[in-house]
Amino acid sequence: MKNNVERIRKEKGLSQEELAKRLRVSRQTISSIETGKYNPSLDLAFAIADFFNKKIEDIFIYERSK
Repeated sequence: MKNNVERIRKEKGLSQEELAKRLRVSRQTISSIETGKYNPSLDLAFAIADFFNKKIEDIFIYERSK
């Protein structure tokens, strides 16, 4: 799954550490989400969308495997 977390986070002027603290996760979790190494749980995905005041589909892009 692709995502726009890094782009949106940078637009808001937040570091990975700041975003992680606000979402109560580790900085490593944010880094792994941004690099596509980790897909967040639905709860965390919705928390990220809510935090940025965006629709979940504006942040996370699902691509079917071929």
